[in-house]
Amino acid sequence: MLTLRSFPKYPIRLSFTTTRLYKPPAIMAGSLHSSKEVSSTHLDNTLPTKDVLEIWRKAEAVCFDVDSTVCVDEGIDELADFCGAGQAVAEWTSKAMNGSVPFEEALAARLSLFNPSLSQINDFLEKRPPRISPGIAELILKLQANDTEVYLISGGFRQMINPVSVKLGIPLENIFANQLLFGSNGEFLGFDTSEPTSRSGGKATAVEDIRKKHGYKSMVMIGDGATDLEAKRPGGADLFICYGGVQLREAVAAKADWLVFQFPGLVKLFGMIPICCSLYVATFVFLCAIHVIIHISNKCS
Repeated sequence: MLTLRSFPKYPIRLSFTTTRLYKPPAIMAGSLHSSKEVSSTHLDNTLPTKDVLEIWRKAEAVCFDVDSTVCVDEGIDELADFCGAGQAVAEWTSKAMNGSVPFEEALAARLSLFNPSLSQINDFLEKRPPRISPGIAELILKLQANDTEVYLISGGFRQMINPVSVKLGIPLENIFANQLLFGSNGEFLGFDTSEPTSRSGGKATAVEDIRKKHGYKSMVMIGDGATDLEAKRPGGADLFICYGGVQLREAVAAKADWLVFQFPGLVKLFGMIPICCSLYVATFVFLCAIHVIIHISNKCS
């Protein structure tokens, strides 16, 4: 929890200078797990630049990855574990998220290891409901209160993401994910390959389609994997924030515009700059008023 001691003591001057307000160390530290975690990665993007903060707080739409970002688990790994194929599938997931194999190849390979039936998925969701990452609900509420549209873009499955969307108050039409296919008896048939998120570059395509359809001026992508990083490109996301609070993939984190380990830090920084500036202006006006009062008092005496 932030206290008055959390904020650096800036000297008050009558000149209007806000340069140092963009990176108060005490607030930035709230977005990290620990200094040990950061130093171990040898990355220098845990403190956002002024330009990065500007894009973040002015974003008209924010797209979130789901597995290991909005949720603390990798959905397909959890489902595979529930069906008895956890370890083998987890190894493929690691390859896919690090970008070492095409995503569509990894997705097909993982599903072929356990071929989940519809009844197994329903049983899984009942016994192992999705676990939401700490602070994500507050962040989404903050974004929505600011009229920033929120999307879930995932290489996971709609059947498992829909409950997450409902819990967080995100419209189902704002989900871009894969669809598992089943036969008349609930047997597994495969997945819908027409979904853009079923292949490499699919998340980037989804972000581009969203931007083109709604005409957003600025968009942000938040996730942990290589497929999330791909979403930042011309016509897609303007900013990629790597979330390392569950899985830190250094190859991805190193290329991110901003690396964070906790969502509460993003909540604080989303409204930090206008608040800081308002306080500065209020202080300036107050000092001017005091100066005028003293001047009048001296003149009268």
